[in-house]
Amino acid sequence: MDAVCNLLEHRGYAITRIREEDFCHTEDCDICISMGRAAQTLALLEAMRLTGTRIYNSPNGIRNCNRAIADGIMRRNGIPAAPLQGGNKWWVKRADECAQGEDDVCFAENDAQRDEIIAGMRQRGIRDIVVTAHVEGDLLKFYGVAGSGFFRYFYPADDGEWKFKSEQHNGRSQHYEFDTRQLQQDALRLSELTGAEIFGGDCIIRPDGSHVIIDFNDWPSFSRCKDEAAKAIAGIIINQE
Repeated sequence: MDAVCNLLEHRGYAITRIREEDFCHTEDCDICISMGRAAQTLALLEAMRLTGTRIYNSPNGIRNCNRAIADGIMRRNGIPAAPLQGGNKWWVKRADECAQGEDDVCFAENDAQRDEIIAGMRQRGIRDIVVTAHVEGDLLKFYGVAGSGFFRYFYPADDGEWKFKSEQHNGRSQHYEFDTRQLQQDALRLSELTGAEIFGGDCIIRPDGSHVIIDFNDWPSFSRCKDEAAKAIAGIIINQE
């Protein structure tokens, strides 16, 4: 976010930075770049959108990146998603918001462990849960900005940069050959369907080269390609003027 704002300031844009916890009323501005996800934040952003402010990402795009909603969008539109059945290993993920800790995205070795994890989440007050079968293959993280041509992917097992330990269950990357263009097309299609222009996600490349998208997020970290991503984000804002 700071990198994008710095680039826009360099181009002459007047930038005001507001922390989400201080964002309590609508703002008079032409453009709003937001990483906020709280319900109040999205309501304020929607009110600003209706009065003509351009929002990146849109409130609806952020809502649609809810795991359960994004999963349903993929299945209804033929975008490869993790299977609901298969084998005896599982992933259990909270779907009401993005993962905040390791207990929000859990790997289960068997059906009994899966059921125990689901029960534990429900005890924590989580009712919206996505359960999918584990898919063997290479874990890939991808990042994109719709309308910019920017799309990058990385193997976290190669650099050891993991968000949570559970991601390591796919093991060492084998670098299976796959259709990069098809993955990009599926990711951009999901970006279009959700409305999240600034996006990232995780996918698995199977040994046969096919892929499944297992997670899709609005405004990811871009940790491995921050400067390139910032230029792409600033570019779409400038070009849409």
